[in-house]
Amino acid sequence: MAFTFEVLKNTRAFFKQFIEANSLEDLNKVPKGFNNNIIWNIGHIVVTEQLLAYRLSGLPVMVSDKLVEAYKKGTKPQGDVDQEEVNEIATLLFSTIKRTEEDYNNKAFKNFTPYTISTTGNTLNTIDESLQFVLFHEGIHLGYVLALLHAIKNQ
Repeated sequence: MAFTFEVLKNTRAFFKQFIEANSLEDLNKVPKGFNNNIIWNIGHIVVTEQLLAYRLSGLPVMVSDKLVEAYKKGTKPQGDVDQEEVNEIATLLFSTIKRTEEDYNNKAFKNFTPYTISTTGNTLNTIDESLQFVLFHEGIHLGYVLALLHAIKNQ
């Protein structure tokens, strides 16, 4: 799983760069033809990793209930987020993965509730499968963010 965590950290570095390189206005912008924005996608990947690793393992997540409700599957932006929330998401990008890797290496994920992914139909049966799916999920949202950036810059 060392490779999985390495790729997750590298992918999250891209998301951090997007936060740092774009204005708060652009992070919140929902271009025509889209139903979400850059910061929603980044918050969503943080929350999803927590739910698929920790909640499915019966462990407490490291993000607030407020963030879970704002960025979980099936949500979309409900208005602009402020700089404080952007900063929180930026911090969580790495603190959550660091802790997940530590907990994984310390064998904290002892139990796992199987979960079938609605988009692919695959069932996650173990923490390893869940973390591998997280890689795929974050790749999808990296693509969304790139498309959003293209749309924002070409409006």
